[in-house]
Amino acid sequence: MAVVKTETKEFVHVITMDRAEALNAFNNDMMDELCEAFLAATINDQVRVVVLTGAGRAFSAGADLKAMGTVTTPARHGLNGLLNAIIDCPKPVIMAANGLGAGIGTTILGLGDLSFVAQDARFRCPFSALGLTAEAGSTFTFPRLMGYQRAAWVLLSSEWLTAAECVEFGLAMASFPTEDFMSEVMSKAATLAALPLESLMQTKALLMAPRRAALKQAVIDEGEGLARLSGGPANREAITAFLEKRAPDFS
Repeated sequence: MAVVKTETKEFVHVITMDRAEALNAFNNDMMDELCEAFLAATINDQVRVVVLTGAGRAFSAGADLKAMGTVTTPARHGLNGLLNAIIDCPKPVIMAANGLGAGIGTTILGLGDLSFVAQDARFRCPFSALGLTAEAGSTFTFPRLMGYQRAAWVLLSSEWLTAAECVEFGLAMASFPTEDFMSEVMSKAATLAALPLESLMQTKALLMAPRRAALKQAVIDEGEGLARLSGGPANREAITAFLEKRAPDFS
């Protein structure tokens, strides 16, 4: 069963994460289907703008912790394949965080050319609380969007952010009322989609040129950090505590 839906209308390509029952948490299928959706949008002449959003009440709850350690479909592209597909997308990418975002459901906002959040949404980078480290290029994007100290707090503290704080910090361009969220996002997308694709792509290429290589290197470095920490004592205790619905003990 597909876990990602796509629809193109008037040059706007909407990619919807569709695991609402799991709060759109990322598993191998989700990463692979999202990667293929971005790759397809890249070569589709009927697409001028790409919008990523989530089904249901969440944007994405991050990695699917319940699936960790269980048998899953082997990844064709994996996390790095997905992230590189977004980074390399030559067309404007809009992140439309319609609800709760945790882990990559927050860090992926930094990969958007524009990011919008629903007013009642909350966001969290829980990596330290999971005995892990940041991903999705956030160690590169967040300091440049927020400034170093705010980025350090968001990535280190594991504390929640409100939608208003996301806008204040520079992680999102604007927040919209939840009931009108997607119509507001689509209005922004339509403004871009009415413009010549060649112009949009050239301007984005110039914006990305000085940062693409460093952003891709951050993805590699973060992946190596995750690999070192994943399955370590702190990570095992965090996941066990999550599954047992108790506070972790890192003593």
